[in-house]
Amino acid sequence: MRISDILKTNKVTVSCEMFPPKPGKPLENTQQVVHEIAAYKPSFMSVTYGAGGSNSKNTLSIAEEVQKSGVTALAHLTCVGQDEENLRASINAFKASGIENILALRGDIPEGDTAPQTFPHASDLINAIRREGADFCIGGACYPEGHPESYNSDADIDGVRRKVESGCEFLTTQMFFDNNILYNYMFKLLRHDIRVPVIAGIMPVTNAKQIKRIMSLSSSSMPTRFKAIVDRFADNPEAMKQAGIAYATEQIIDLIANDVTHIHIYTMNRPDIAGSIMTNLSKIIDGYEAE
Repeated sequence: MRISDILKTNKVTVSCEMFPPKPGKPLENTQQVVHEIAAYKPSFMSVTYGAGGSNSKNTLSIAEEVQKSGVTALAHLTCVGQDEENLRASINAFKASGIENILALRGDIPEGDTAPQTFPHASDLINAIRREGADFCIGGACYPEGHPESYNSDADIDGVRRKVESGCEFLTTQMFFDNNILYNYMFKLLRHDIRVPVIAGIMPVTNAKQIKRIMSLSSSSMPTRFKAIVDRFADNPEAMKQAGIAYATEQIIDLIANDVTHIHIYTMNRPDIAGSIMTNLSKIIDGYEAE
């Protein structure tokens, strides 16, 4: 099923993100995780690439497993390490596997890599997919706090507009921890007449190691309330897990109450965390109907 059709519903959609196993790790373990998360009936499941496109074969394998589980798959595809020939091969492989949805991303350029990219921006990749005549539903990423490489908010919005003009049908946000940042960003998109569906990306932060990685890699700001939770519970793993799930759940409840009805959970391949959040939201999701 095309994700653009899933997003037309008047009900809440909650989707989940998976990542494939690292090279050398057993594929079967991740395939099992797919089925455990699929049991909670997410609206769809996305599958990421490895760094620099290093794990694209496993991305396809996991996306195929998502489809087998009865859930719609969204396969990531990045500009990094991609050329016309590789892109054509990826498109053909997705078609052969019955995958209808692609999340087109620039991707993280490996440190020290100065080689020119065939597709410098996600919008270039989207255009190339369309040129191949492939009838995929294509999504893109957006950054409520601005892309780290954009020199100002106008440049960031211009990048989003180029994606939409190239054929991007929906946007998934980078993680954020303050809902007001998202609300302001969505108003900004509307002011610039960018009206494709926006899916809010929520990261349940459940351990201290995760927090350090987010702070080093992401431009996401930490609100005072969230910092207080981290300060209090980071040294108590079970308490931090419970607090992180509660914080993410509260974020999602507030989003739904304010009619942001498309939610994407960055699960970190943790069925227990995804399941706890989905269970917390079960009656809220079932009871919501947009006017």
